Amino acid sequence: MKQLAFAVGLLALGLTAATPARADFAVVKFETGYCQIWWDSADTPWGVGWVKIAVGLPDYNTAWAALASAVAQRICR
Repeated sequence: MKQLAFAVGLLALGLTAATPARADFAVVKFETGYCQIWWDSADTPWGVGWVKIAVGLPDYNTAWAALASAVAQRICR
């Protein structure tokens, strides 16, 4: 019985470790014009004076490209 419980626990741990982490990024613009990559688009910065300009970006590289594009378009500093 102990071996079965150990095997089930080990299987559950293996499946948990094999599941890819879901992380979505956002680009947030603050009232000063400064923009930042936010690691969770569902989470919001504290306080007022900010707006999300890009939401639901699948990885950091895509968020970086969105930030670079916003700077090139002079949306951000």
